[in-house]
Amino acid sequence: MNLRLLTLMAAGLALVVPSPAAERPNIVLIMADDLGFSDLGCYGSEIETPNLDALAAGGLRFNQFYNTAKCHSSRVALLTGLYCGQAGNESMKRGATIAEVLREAGYFTAMSGKWHLEAEPTDRGFERDFGHLSGATNYFEGDKTFRLNGKPWAEFGDDFYTTEADTDFAMRFVDEGLAAEKPLFLYLAYNAPHYPLQAREADVMKYRGKYKAGWDVLRKARYEKQLASGLLDAKTAKFSPRPDYIPAWDTLSEEEKDWEDFRMATFAAMVEVLDRNIGRLVAHLREKGALENTVFLFCSDNGACPFERTKGKDKMPWDPSTHWTYDTGWAHVGNTPFRWYKQQQHEGGISSPLIVHWPAGLKTTPGSVTPQPGHLVDFMATCLDLGGAKYPETFGGRAVDPLQGLSLLPIFQGETREPHDTLYFHFSDSRALRQGDWKVVSVRSGPWELYNLANDRSELIDLAAKEPDRATSMAALWQEMAEKTDRLPENQRKPVKDTGKPFRYRQP
Repeated sequence: MNLRLLTLMAAGLALVVPSPAAERPNIVLIMADDLGFSDLGCYGSEIETPNLDALAAGGLRFNQFYNTAKCHSSRVALLTGLYCGQAGNESMKRGATIAEVLREAGYFTAMSGKWHLEAEPTDRGFERDFGHLSGATNYFEGDKTFRLNGKPWAEFGDDFYTTEADTDFAMRFVDEGLAAEKPLFLYLAYNAPHYPLQAREADVMKYRGKYKAGWDVLRKARYEKQLASGLLDAKTAKFSPRPDYIPAWDTLSEEEKDWEDFRMATFAAMVEVLDRNIGRLVAHLREKGALENTVFLFCSDNGACPFERTKGKDKMPWDPSTHWTYDTGWAHVGNTPFRWYKQQQHEGGISSPLIVHWPAGLKTTPGSVTPQPGHLVDFMATCLDLGGAKYPETFGGRAVDPLQGLSLLPIFQGETREPHDTLYFHFSDSRALRQGDWKVVSVRSGPWELYNLANDRSELIDLAAKEPDRATSMAALWQEMAEKTDRLPENQRKPVKDTGKPFRYRQP
C-alpha cells in the first residue's frame, strides 16, 4: 500500500498522518509434475479441477509461459532464476535460491514435496522442509529419501498418499510461518501427476469409462474448450494433427481401448486429487485470514510425458506394487493443441499453465488471459520484487551468476512489461531459442526448424527454407548462449544434422 495522506483541518493547520507500512505478501509457488498444458479444466481439460479453476477465475492465466521440458532443469530454473547449466545443474553452485534470498530479507521459508536436486532443501535456504529427494516416488509407500527438516522420515501409515502428505505439511508450515509473524515463502512441489499412475479406487472409478471416447475425440474437445474460453485463438494456435505413430482410436481393439481408458482414468484421478489438495491449502489460508495478501503461482515442470514404462499391468492402480504409465496417445492430448512432449523443446514440451491469484495486489481483470511470454527463470526476479529483496552478487562465499529472469510483476499490475530479448532452451540433444515471435527448434539434434509463433504457435509451418538467414543467425546465437551463458560441455552443443529422417516415437 502506498503512503496515504490524511489531511485534517484544525485551527487552520494541515496535519499529515502516514498510514502503517504495507505488509509484504506471502508467496505460495506450486509446481505440478508432468502436467500437460491442457490438463486443467481452465486450460481445456475434462478433468474436474474446481479449485485451480476458481483461482484462475479470480486471477490471471498465462498462455505463453515456459518451462524447460524436464523435471530437474525446471526446478533449477525456478529456484535460481538462471538456466540450468548456468546455475551449475543440480548443484546450483553458481546460483542462490529464492529461499536463500528471501530468508535473508526476513521471510519464513518452507518447502513441501519433490526436491530432485543435490543436497537438501534445508541446505539451500528452507527453514522447514518435508518431502522426498528422489525424482519420483510411490504414492502409497513413499521411499527412503523422505525427509522432515533435514532428517529421515518414514511414518508411512496405511492411509498415506504423497499428494495429501505434502499438503498436510504445507499447511503446518503455513501455521509456523504465521506464528513467526513473518511473510511466508512456500514452495510446494507436488510429485503428481508424475508416474507411477497410482490413486485410490474411488477416485479412479469416478473417471472409469469416461475415456472410452478416445484420444481423437477428447483432444478435439479440449481444443474447442480452449478457444471458447478465450485461452487460445484459432488464428494463432491451430490444432496440430495426430502423428502417424499414434494409432487412430477406432483402430484399437476393445481390450486396448479398455486399458487406455483405465490408465487415463487413473491419471485424471491424480490430477483431481492434486486440485483437491490445493483447495485444502487455499481454504486453510482463508481460515487463517492470510489469503487476501497471498500470491499464488501455479505451474508445471514440463509437458505431458510420452514414456511407456508400465509394470504390473495385471494389478490395480490402487495397489502400491503397481507401476503404470501412459504413453504418446494421452500425452498428445495433454499438450493440446501443441506438438511433442516432455524433453523436447517444441511448444508441447515447454508450454506450462501459469495461474496467478493475489486478491490484494493483482490489477488485471479477474479471469483474464495474458499472451505475454514468461519463463520459470522469471520467478526469482518476481519474488524479489514482491519481497523487497535484492539479488546477490555473492552468496555463502560463492559467486552468483547474473540473473536471467525478468519480474512478472508489471504483468500482474496490468502493464506490458519489457520482454526478454531471447529465451533459450535445452535438454539433452533437443534445443530451441525464441526471439520475439520467432523460434528455432531442433529435435534430437535434427535439422533446425523455424517458426513464427505470432501466427503459428503450434509449429506446423517450418520456415527455415524460406528464411535461411534468420534460421542460421538464431541457431548461431543458440550456440553462443549454450557455450558462454549455459556453459554446456562441447558434446552437448555439437552442430545439428543438416539432413536425415526426423526423430519419431514408436509404440511398444
